[in-house]
Amino acid sequence: MSTSAHPSADAIRTGGTVTDRLVEANERYASRFTDPGMDARPVLRVAVVACMDARLDLHSALGLELGDCHTIRNAGGVVTDDVIRSLTISQRALGTRSVMLVHHTGCGLESLTEDFRHELEDEVGQRPAWAVEAFRDVDQDVRQSMQRVRTSPFLLHSDDVRGFVFDVTTGLLREIDPA
Repeated sequence: MSTSAHPSADAIRTGGTVTDRLVEANERYASRFTDPGMDARPVLRVAVVACMDARLDLHSALGLELGDCHTIRNAGGVVTDDVIRSLTISQRALGTRSVMLVHHTGCGLESLTEDFRHELEDEVGQRPAWAVEAFRDVDQDVRQSMQRVRTSPFLLHSDDVRGFVFDVTTGLLREIDPA
């Protein structure tokens, strides 16, 4: 059974794995694909950092087209060292100037705690090197993410950093005041 909002008859088949279906979908895509002739520099000179939640269709929600932005996604849309790494490359090597942070309502990180790491350590015998970055207040987490971007010494452009919460039931963005 498909949970996709737009299932198609040829996308739903029996047998094989989900990855097999995705590879088949790619073969159909590639058969119609034409090189758009773009380079890696985003046309709008913006990088969007967002949660990996499957309910967020960022390109549609933000009116973006292929080539418009860099998209960096992880659990919670948290600004981690790896996100700073990606933003630094995006700005310094590929010309972005703006950063848009998109968290969302009903995030799974709101129901976790750092105990998750301890449970993993008990299960596998090794503590993860990364923090869970769980939170209770999505607005405050957006503010923290904005602050991490604005204070990073590696980023050239921190004057246009804005944070938002995407409502998964209405599709609307709500801007968060950084103060």
